[in-house]
Amino acid sequence: MQQSDRMEELPDPEPVVAPLAYLTEPLRDLSAWTRYFREAEIPVLAATSRSLETLRAIEDDVDASMLSAAIQADPLMTLKVLAHVASRRRAGVATETETVTTSLVMMGISPFFRAFGLQPTIEDRLRDQPEALQGLRELLRRSERAGQFALGFAVHRSDTDADVIHQAAFLHDFAEMLIWCHAPTLQLKIREAQRADPTLRTATIQRAVLGIELDDLRQTLMKLWRLPELLVRISDGKHPDHPTVRNVVLAVRLARHTMLGWDNAALPDDIEDVAKLLNAAPRVALAFVRKIDHPV
Repeated sequence: MQQSDRMEELPDPEPVVAPLAYLTEPLRDLSAWTRYFREAEIPVLAATSRSLETLRAIEDDVDASMLSAAIQADPLMTLKVLAHVASRRRAGVATETETVTTSLVMMGISPFFRAFGLQPTIEDRLRDQPEALQGLRELLRRSERAGQFALGFAVHRSDTDADVIHQAAFLHDFAEMLIWCHAPTLQLKIREAQRADPTLRTATIQRAVLGIELDDLRQTLMKLWRLPELLVRISDGKHPDHPTVRNVVLAVRLARHTMLGWDNAALPDDIEDVAKLLNAAPRVALAFVRKIDHPV
């Protein structure tokens, strides 16, 4: 009997999975954080990645509406599409392209699939950081609620930019999402500090742990990636006097304060401000936002 016949069949070796590299110390300043994320991989939800691959298999039958449905459920994929379309424009050219659907119509279906291959996922990126993955999933759910509140407010106000307002609230916390993906231990420190002392301002904790405020990183990245001007403008919470900006700010605030229920101590102030935005009595505003959160 030959030696090869005597050898037992051995199972294929398990693939070697390289450990993931994360930022564990804050970068020097806002410019350093901006340079890092300019080149960093942006993962998306596994469900988004699967949906896009399903559509890729039937590319000839796919239209912009079908693609939009898969993309717009995921703020990070939305961000990637808007940034990609912006990168194809000539410098200095303003854009009327404000939404994912109009971006896809402008780009075309086949060019989209050529530009976006199999998407990396947050589940894989955070496979050895289960606590961070859970924190990111909670933030994604909160972003979805913020988008719904913002859209409800905008429709009530008959704002013609309702779709962009919805998008701005939905994308509002994308910088925090990126920190969860690339510096999970730092973001966990922020969350622990918030839980230890809920009276501390979020911006103060971010400066202590990251050396920057995430609002500043968000605005800098949006401008770097040349996202639509209207989207950038109404995402700037440091200028909250404009009604569209206030619409976004209040929606994000309300989503954060009601994430765990409707008994947050800050809620009365939120409802008072929402009432002013909607030009309604506080009790009417409360009923309205409760209906948005739990539609019939």
